[in-house]
Amino acid sequence: MADNTATSRKLTLEQLRAQDAWKKAEQGIAQHGKDYVNDAKGLPALIMNSGLMQVMAFLHEKGGRHETLAQHLRDWLHTQCQTPRDFEGFMQHLFEMRDARRFQMITTEAFAWLKWLRQLASARLG
Repeated sequence: MADNTATSRKLTLEQLRAQDAWKKAEQGIAQHGKDYVNDAKGLPALIMNSGLMQVMAFLHEKGGRHETLAQHLRDWLHTQCQTPRDFEGFMQHLFEMRDARRFQMITTEAFAWLKWLRQLASARLG
């Protein structure tokens, strides 16, 4: 008889993204309320218009809830892309990256995770 519990099977990448975004949304809302949700909703467009590095610098500079959101994204990218978790290390890592495909992969992963965060943060706030 097959055991279908979550612990007995490997989760898909989409499930992992959703699971992580769910936890991070809970934390962000607990700390910053609806502002965190609104920031999460707007972040993909901001990255699309300005670029990942510029937006991460902007969020860090703003501090508070913005830094919380940036840290949540850096945590995920650390897990999936082996980028540093801290702001300085993250930025230095991207500054020194010579492989444009890898940089694009990191940005694509950021968008994939943010898709879940946007949806799940709104649902959690519900």
